[in-house]
Amino acid sequence: GGMGRLPVHGVAWYRRKLDIPVSDAGKTIYLEVEGAMSYAMVWLNGHLVGGWPYGYNSWQLDLTPYVVPGGVNQLAIRLDNPANSSRWYPGSGLYRPVHLIKTSAVHVAQWGTVIQTSAVSEQSATLDYSVTVRNSTTKAAVVEVQTAVYELDAKGDRGSKPVAAFSPVQQSLKPGSLETVKRTLTLATPKRWGPPPTQKPHRYVALTNLYQNGALVDRYETVFGIRDIRFDAEKGLFVNGERIVIKGVNQHHDLGALGAAYNQRAAQRQLEMLQELGCNAIRMAHNPPSPGLLALTDAMGFLVIDEVFDSWERKKTPHDFHLIFPDWHEQDIRSMIRRDKNHPSIIAWSFGNEVGEQYTDTAGANLAFRLRSIVKDEDPTRPTTLAMNYAKPNMPLPVVPDLIGLNYQGEGIRYDGLYTGLKGITTAPQFPAFHEKYPNKLIYSSENASTLSSRGVYYFPVTPANSSPIKDGQGGDSKAGHVSAYELYSVDFGSSPDKVFASLDSHPFVAGGFVWTGWDHLGEPTPYYTSRSSYCGIIDMAGFKKDRYYLYQAYWRPDYPMAHILPHWNWPDRVGQVTPVHVFTSGDEAELFLNGVSLGRKKKAPLTYRLRWDEVVYAPGTLTVVAYKNGKRWATDRVETTGEAYSVHLSADRPIIMADGHDLTFVTATIIDQQGRRVPVANNQLSFSVEGPGTVVATDNGDPTNMSS
Repeated sequence: GGMGRLPVHGVAWYRRKLDIPVSDAGKTIYLEVEGAMSYAMVWLNGHLVGGWPYGYNSWQLDLTPYVVPGGVNQLAIRLDNPANSSRWYPGSGLYRPVHLIKTSAVHVAQWGTVIQTSAVSEQSATLDYSVTVRNSTTKAAVVEVQTAVYELDAKGDRGSKPVAAFSPVQQSLKPGSLETVKRTLTLATPKRWGPPPTQKPHRYVALTNLYQNGALVDRYETVFGIRDIRFDAEKGLFVNGERIVIKGVNQHHDLGALGAAYNQRAAQRQLEMLQELGCNAIRMAHNPPSPGLLALTDAMGFLVIDEVFDSWERKKTPHDFHLIFPDWHEQDIRSMIRRDKNHPSIIAWSFGNEVGEQYTDTAGANLAFRLRSIVKDEDPTRPTTLAMNYAKPNMPLPVVPDLIGLNYQGEGIRYDGLYTGLKGITTAPQFPAFHEKYPNKLIYSSENASTLSSRGVYYFPVTPANSSPIKDGQGGDSKAGHVSAYELYSVDFGSSPDKVFASLDSHPFVAGGFVWTGWDHLGEPTPYYTSRSSYCGIIDMAGFKKDRYYLYQAYWRPDYPMAHILPHWNWPDRVGQVTPVHVFTSGDEAELFLNGVSLGRKKKAPLTYRLRWDEVVYAPGTLTVVAYKNGKRWATDRVETTGEAYSVHLSADRPIIMADGHDLTFVTATIIDQQGRRVPVANNQLSFSVEGPGTVVATDNGDPTNMSS
């Protein structure tokens, strides 16, 4: 269950003959792998070229010594995915793109450009640019480096004329050497990168041309953004002088029924739905993401915490990467930062999540200091952070990171109310204690909530508390494998959204936080490990919004008129029984009607985030809510008792897609009654087929217990 109930373990081989013509003689030829799960080993023409064990890093190998231009060039890649190697579904194989790169023997090195911006204002910005050039020949060379800066539009297309240019520089290169050249310029009236809706994610591209003996031998593009980031321990995060509350989610790397294989459109869809929610930040849990995902966060304006490790030397599963950590942690950190450090969306580097070294006192802190020093060596401009679910203010580990990331400790763990006495660590709310101990460090919630629910499933009675752990008869049904969608129930160490919101609003020095999680993901199906996927997402694995989506939207987008009623109103077995009705709204009060009769008008009390009518007696018909804000009508919603399932309605998210073998359209199948209303209790078996050149690549209904495909 932890790894998604999928057969990901074992050894796999990939083989392909490479087309390398005689005309490529004298060129340098690289194999670049964006991600391979895991323990990759690469051969070319029978020669072991190299490899990389950690499945989430990107890496490059020089194939040149083993290439036979014009001859047979047999590439072979071996991957070995151990069992019990992850706490979630890791995927397996070559799940991210692989590139064959051909360059001149003198060329810009891998990830060979760095742009750092400083002194950023509306009037100007300083750009410090470095280019590392590799000479792969056995002779000395002299090159000229020319770099111009262009604006990018919202689609990523380059402007026709440069807005600035670095002064050209000539550089001598010894045989087989790497040399770095640096230049600085001041850009007037820069268009700054920042998160919507109050800012726009403007981007630029630096186009570097490399000349040798007057001839162009290489061209390299570096996309970047210009922004000023400030971390204030009392007031939180500031982007370009504006305080931005972190309204973030954690995201694992899989794409639901598509698996871990990266697809740009699927990732874009996830981010689009999160942006509609009001989300402005992503924590990459708990590993470096696909480069394509970071290109999207840059373009869409998300703030990102880029994370490298879930474990260090102390294991979480028998065969996770603690086995290779002593030998590979430095390479893994440097690879991530060198690849990613030009992305304007990245605001901090996280070098650990809930690591076991929280429990090893000074030994764990000393290791953390060594890891932090590697991060700072690669990028001294961004802060470091750790996600801590155990370490307390008086322990040595929190001394190490620049930013304090707390997993669940801010609200308290198994501390009060219905959580009191549960088995496991008990922690009082820690925001004040950390703030007192570290008054100069920004504090944020690196993971919070871990509220669980099955979309469209509701159990009775409903807890009167604002947050409750799950057990049979209390929001959960272990036989059915479902959790009630009243969105009040969490893991034992977690909290409901309501409790998290109250904690954040009571501690304004906290910069915000990251919900666990934005989308359901494969594996990690707490609390029912016979299931295939998690219950913690605000959006289910198929991309359907849970009721919780609207609770977060009401909190994160207070100026967006909206109201949402739950549960559905198809309860033929509950006629005459109490069936609580809850309303999520960005308004401050609302009136509920059942079949036109008012059930009362309620107003949100301080530190409350939903309106509850817990004594409603069920009768079929129509529920309507009218929400108000500042005394004025604000938004409405309604749910109706529907008829029986009658037909299926299909709707595509986009009418046109590219015929490139990669683009996708997501088609929603809705079961409706004779009046065209969605039937919320329908449970019909569906099968899908396509006529024409399209292919059904995956199907899903978001049910964590459903193993159909």
